[in-house]
Amino acid sequence: MLMGSILIAGCSSDKKPPVTQVTEIKKPVLAAPFRYHKLIESSPGQYYDILSWGRGSVDTGSFLILHSDSSGKKYITTTGDLNGTIVDVYNTDMDVDSNPEILIQSKKKDTVNYTTIYAYEFNFNKANKIDFPKLTTSQRKGYRGEDNFYIAEGKLIREFPIYDGNNVTAKPSGAKRKLEYGLSGNSFTVKQLSKDSTSKADIKIAAAPVVKKEEPKKKQTETKKSKKHHEKVKHKTAAKKRKHHHRG
Repeated sequence: MLMGSILIAGCSSDKKPPVTQVTEIKKPVLAAPFRYHKLIESSPGQYYDILSWGRGSVDTGSFLILHSDSSGKKYITTTGDLNGTIVDVYNTDMDVDSNPEILIQSKKKDTVNYTTIYAYEFNFNKANKIDFPKLTTSQRKGYRGEDNFYIAEGKLIREFPIYDGNNVTAKPSGAKRKLEYGLSGNSFTVKQLSKDSTSKADIKIAAAPVVKKEEPKKKQTETKKSKKHHEKVKHKTAAKKRKHHHRG
């Protein structure tokens, strides 16, 4: 009995807790020729499936916006040429008119257009294309891509690092440029939120301590003038006294 108890105890101590298997959830693989898919629900019953498709080169293709109005049982398709690959898709209402905007961000490796935004506003199941503004000369200074887009308070925010030049050898300056995009009358508005520097020299100047300028030595000059004037008056007074004394 003693030996049996020891054997039972030994067997029970060898038992290991059951291993819990973790199931990795994988994204569904899109069948060719589709490359990208994202579903957006702007409001109950309003669905937007955004896809990219094309065979051959991955730097070009087309995009699809499939709008499903489940309550009205209406379905429309919007398509366009795609430059690069889709990075992300954003949904917002920048002009607060209850008509959603779908913004598609694509990226291509080149030296001219590092990112492209395809924008559409959907009004009564009709897609209105909105031209996204290009960077101005001042906004583009030191731009080398690496854009970061996001939605904040209903506006599209764009951030990117500023380089000390526009060529391949340019290096990050340490500053960033931040732009805010809105919508007014079916056109984009742009406002720069950051007060950035576009070169290392500007950053050094901005970071340097402010030295107060010395006041001009006006007071000293005035003091010297007043002393001279006082001495003149003194001499004139003494001369008058001497003259008056001689007369007496």
